[in-house]
Amino acid sequence: MAVLRSLAAVRAAPGFWWRAARASLGLLGPLGPCPGRGYSVDAAQSPPTFGFLLDIDGVLVRGHRVIPAALEAFRRLVNAHGQLRVPVVFVTNAGNILQHSKAQELSALLGFKVEPDQVILSHSPMKLFSQYHNKRMLVSGQGPLVENARVLGFENVVTVDELRMAFPVLDMVDLQRRPKTTPLPRNDFPAIEGVLLLGEPVRWETSLQLIMDVLLSNGNPGTGLATAPYPHLPVLASNMDLLWMAEAKMPRFGHGTFLLCLETIYRKVTGKELRYEGLMGKPSVLTYQYAEDLIRQQAERRGWVAPIQKLYAIGDNPMSDVYGANLFHKYLQMAKHDGAEERGADGLWKRRPSATQSCASILVCTGVYNPKGPEPTRPAQDAEEAPFHGHRDFSFSPGLMEASHIVNDVNEAVQLVFHKEGWLL
Repeated sequence: MAVLRSLAAVRAAPGFWWRAARASLGLLGPLGPCPGRGYSVDAAQSPPTFGFLLDIDGVLVRGHRVIPAALEAFRRLVNAHGQLRVPVVFVTNAGNILQHSKAQELSALLGFKVEPDQVILSHSPMKLFSQYHNKRMLVSGQGPLVENARVLGFENVVTVDELRMAFPVLDMVDLQRRPKTTPLPRNDFPAIEGVLLLGEPVRWETSLQLIMDVLLSNGNPGTGLATAPYPHLPVLASNMDLLWMAEAKMPRFGHGTFLLCLETIYRKVTGKELRYEGLMGKPSVLTYQYAEDLIRQQAERRGWVAPIQKLYAIGDNPMSDVYGANLFHKYLQMAKHDGAEERGADGLWKRRPSATQSCASILVCTGVYNPKGPEPTRPAQDAEEAPFHGHRDFSFSPGLMEASHIVNDVNEAVQLVFHKEGWLL
């Protein structure tokens, strides 16, 4: 919620102001349906003053298959020595994988070395929430959960499966998993002090039930309270995507769908809203600030004196990729206008003064967004009537879902940016 409070002024800004700001920066491109660790600068090319924020699913890959246009794009982005010509960060809302494993996966698919510090997972900014790192946290998701939590700084975590084993009577939906006898009650299980939601779990009914038990019991799920505490225990969540694109023709449920289920159940049971101490992943401004810092660090390691002034965010999801890039662009404009102190969107860390002036959104047609496909893969004719797929805590703003440019694929996106920046293709 802190991210959202800090952006209240941004949200209140009228649509006219937003379009005027975009026009003044030359970011209003043609909208409408789509038609039919190494860095180096070319010898004759000046150092870059721009960088790329690349989504992965639906932009570079579909499931485990690389999109052909991605290979073409990286033939332009990588020089003859196998080094990137401009700084690139891969910003994905995936989280059920280790950062270095995702880098290895991308390296194999794209044919060049991707370093772990070029990859931002949806939960990567949780490293900044140090006030919770020593608390006993229940963690939900799948894959290398405990290892991911520890990489983020959380020292004392309990998985949903571990909690279920400690209190087997809590998990009652699956008849085959119900205990055959009633176990003795436990009073030696340390209280849980918060909840980490790192990604969609496998057994939603189990995770939903046990997370609710923890919240309603103030971290002591083996007991019962007459009145649910409110405010409840701190909840940190990442990846708000309602839908994502894999090999299937239609989008699949994302972690945002799981969050929607949890929020709805909590509100129905308690009559109150589930609150988040932090929401990470696109479209959160915190995630884009984190990516901006990595872009800047890459440029500094290369010794490039010219600051990175422009970011180009390429994605396939209007709600997460386009909305997030446009929201960050708005944040940049307001920060420059107000002369605000450079801090993270949650005030979590003091940032060096930002040289970034703009963040342009480029929407591709190889993933969730498909102008020729059925709903919900394409926008409604009237944006005001389009279903809002964003998270509850991000207000619906049709202007923020308008991409600066719409192109067929990531290769066309890279060509567009190089042309705008006067770079050789």
